[in-house]
Amino acid sequence: MIGMDASTGRSIGTLEHIRQSIGDILSTPIGTRVMRREYGSLLPYLVDAPMDRATVIDIIQASAGAIARWEPRVRVLRIEPQLDDAASGRLALTLDVMLMDTATRAMVDVVIGQGGDA
Repeated sequence: MIGMDASTGRSIGTLEHIRQSIGDILSTPIGTRVMRREYGSLLPYLVDAPMDRATVIDIIQASAGAIARWEPRVRVLRIEPQLDDAASGRLALTLDVMLMDTATRAMVDVVIGQGGDA
């Protein structure tokens, strides 16, 4: 056991805890967490932006910066936005990360916005 599932309260392993943590970081707008106003990311503000090249770059930068700051157990190697559902107010990301304690790679999928799990 490494952590607790936020939905069920059950024990979860390291990778699931990291997925949960990344989802929480990326779905929390900066300035909304009491006593930790700088926690979160700019991603929630970008979900409804026009999905042009500049916004995609902003999404990648906002995600990488927030994860680098708030999740020390991983290093982001690649972020790939899935733009299929962007018009519906949902943003899906596939992240290729390196787990720092074991030096192994893992894929993490996160959905932000309406209907997302994060």
